[in-house]
Amino acid sequence: MPGHPSPTSMGLQFPEGFIWGAATSAYQIEGAAAIDGRGPSVWDTFAKTPGRVRNGETGDVAIDHYHRWSTDLDLIKELGLRSYRFSISWPRVVPGGSGPVNRKGLDFYRRLVDGLHARGITPMVTLYHWDTPQELQDIGGWENRDTAYRFAEYAAVLAEALGDAVPNWLTLNEPKTVVQNGYLYGSHAPGKRDEAAAYVVAHHQLLGHGLAVQAMRPHLSPQTRIGPALNLHPCYPADDTPEAQQATVLYDGYENRLYLDPILKGHYPQDVLDDVARFSPMQQHIKDGDLEVISSPVELLAVQYYCPIYVTGAGETVRKHPTSEAFWQQIYPEGMYDILTRIKKDYGDIALTITENGLPCKDVLDADGTVQDTGRIVFLRDHFAATHRAITDGVNLESYHVWSLMDNFEWQEGYDERWGLVYIDYASQQRTPKASAHWYREVIRANGL
Repeated sequence: MPGHPSPTSMGLQFPEGFIWGAATSAYQIEGAAAIDGRGPSVWDTFAKTPGRVRNGETGDVAIDHYHRWSTDLDLIKELGLRSYRFSISWPRVVPGGSGPVNRKGLDFYRRLVDGLHARGITPMVTLYHWDTPQELQDIGGWENRDTAYRFAEYAAVLAEALGDAVPNWLTLNEPKTVVQNGYLYGSHAPGKRDEAAAYVVAHHQLLGHGLAVQAMRPHLSPQTRIGPALNLHPCYPADDTPEAQQATVLYDGYENRLYLDPILKGHYPQDVLDDVARFSPMQQHIKDGDLEVISSPVELLAVQYYCPIYVTGAGETVRKHPTSEAFWQQIYPEGMYDILTRIKKDYGDIALTITENGLPCKDVLDADGTVQDTGRIVFLRDHFAATHRAITDGVNLESYHVWSLMDNFEWQEGYDERWGLVYIDYASQQRTPKASAHWYREVIRANGL
């Protein structure tokens, strides 16, 4: 496309069979919040609480994917995507979080998976993308150990229903975000600021992951893979002082090792446990056998990379790079290379997939019906190039999913931030592929840059 970076201008060819896709999540796109038996989630409650979400917006309608799923799948095919990563709404399938299964909800996801296969697109399913059923939250949510067992029961329902039609299953999406945004900062559901509870929540989510892995296995063939989806942040010292070096190690523990180590090594990082003990009873909630459950073998690790973190000697963070429209996102493509190669070095040759990476832009639908999001193209090109270098250096990366397929409900930002490859006119629900979508289609066709 004239005026845009060429998808072949860098001369980079990805390995044969590399898979390109895009990602979404249920609450952000589906709408139909109280239709066909869906129960309320913590995000329904949070979004309807005054002052929690910009402009008082909710996911009640979102982009109406629940009713428009078939034409949305047609659009995915038209864009050339080979893989679609989406999440299943726990309260749509098990409205109370436990107990009776809502067959209408389950059938929706059956149709979605069948529709993807009919169009030659591989489904990748996330079981939990933050939409804890409100009935479980009312009795403690992830602070309550019992929620981990209810999650495993729900996971088994999905594995039995969809089975090997989903070749790659992801258990939890970004448990760290639930801990930090949901329980430390209060900016996400359930909107708490309780650091004592936050790390109990961390452990119970990880326990839920392991229990889900165990519960799903009997329903799946050995070829079908399960893993977690973790948002990982490469952490760097903000300066050359020994204090900054030391503070960065602990910061990395909270950002990365707290989640990677128990799943892939079978233990929590001791430096984090020692530090957490100052303010949280987390260790008292780690029961005998929990770490064996949490480290149940997985075949896949989903990596979500958005930005780096720079740490001072005082343990504070500073900005070193330009930020996107999201105040927290420093743009640093090299961080993608660093986090991917670090996983290989520290955790071995586990198969990796990138399940989120993207950029919000101030996208505008022009009078000629186009959206010129050149900034997103440049962002993706540079991150793809960093990924290519990691693959060249031996990282076992199989696929890349851009966040996001379409503009959607962006959590506490409501509909203000646009992250999609496809522009959504929220009044009419019209879908318009942006320049980045057309560019990405050419990257996929060439399997390279």
